[in-house]
Amino acid sequence: MRICIVGAGAIGGLLSVRLANAGEQVSVLARGDHLAKIRSSGLTLVEPDGSSTVATTLAASDDLANFGPQDLVVLALKAHQIVEIADKLPHLYGDETVVLPLQNGIPWWFFQKFPGPFEGKSIRALDPEGILARYIPVERILGAIAYPAADRDAPGVIRLVEGDRFLVGELDGERSDRAVNIAAALSAAGFKSRALTDIRAHLWVKAWGNMAFNPISALTGATLAQICQHSPTRELARSMMLEASDVAAKLGIQLRVSVEQRIDGAQKVGEHKTSMLQDVEAGRALEIDPLIGSFVELGQLTATPMPATEAVYELVSLLNWRLSTRALR
Repeated sequence: MRICIVGAGAIGGLLSVRLANAGEQVSVLARGDHLAKIRSSGLTLVEPDGSSTVATTLAASDDLANFGPQDLVVLALKAHQIVEIADKLPHLYGDETVVLPLQNGIPWWFFQKFPGPFEGKSIRALDPEGILARYIPVERILGAIAYPAADRDAPGVIRLVEGDRFLVGELDGERSDRAVNIAAALSAAGFKSRALTDIRAHLWVKAWGNMAFNPISALTGATLAQICQHSPTRELARSMMLEASDVAAKLGIQLRVSVEQRIDGAQKVGEHKTSMLQDVEAGRALEIDPLIGSFVELGQLTATPMPATEAVYELVSLLNWRLSTRALR
């Protein structure tokens, strides 16, 4: 299978190494020192036990036009970064090309093929100009959820912290051949994967934790374990997640995991820095709208009070503004 990983950072890099070493024809979009290292000596994956593997067969470039049509395009960039390169994505499309978005939080396609009063509605916080919808046709999209926690330790080096699940599913709930085949390819690469018929319910549970733990960690500098072990921040996360569960109920999404189970699961990850905290420490723009702003918007759409979520959203928005103004100096 010809697979292009658009963004060879933590999760994209993990997929790149595993898929390439499983025999897939993998190309990666990367930049700067990371691209140079991949070109010169491949991409290294350090496993949780300290062992490492290297993928040396990757085609790497900073220009998507160099790759040609693909069977599968994995979008491993943050949502605001995809907007910046969206007009280049058609270079990768063939007649049957599937696009697999791996963004954290609520995705821009959430209401596409979703029966109900909001079917087809765009979430303004995620795609305000309609750019993603314009360049990523909904028919190509296969929903996906990335569960692993990983870091980019250095140029050309990805470290897997924990986790091995990548779930996929059609937006309309169909168990399609393409979903089954992509799940099989991920499984052959050493991941736990399967094709779901209720992708949004599973996605919500993953996003549920991100919407609370990411901004709290960014504001406090705390790891997942620290947030969960400190009673006030654990209670704040719980309040935010209860608000989001009210929204899910109004949308008809059935959650099979309780708030306490989701918090306990995050605590078990241990002393891991969330992606948003990593961005704070690196001085990068924060992924606040997919992770928390989208929940605020869904609360407004469903007339659901979300005081805790809105307060944290306002605080982390100020933090993001301060980081952006600092970067301009």
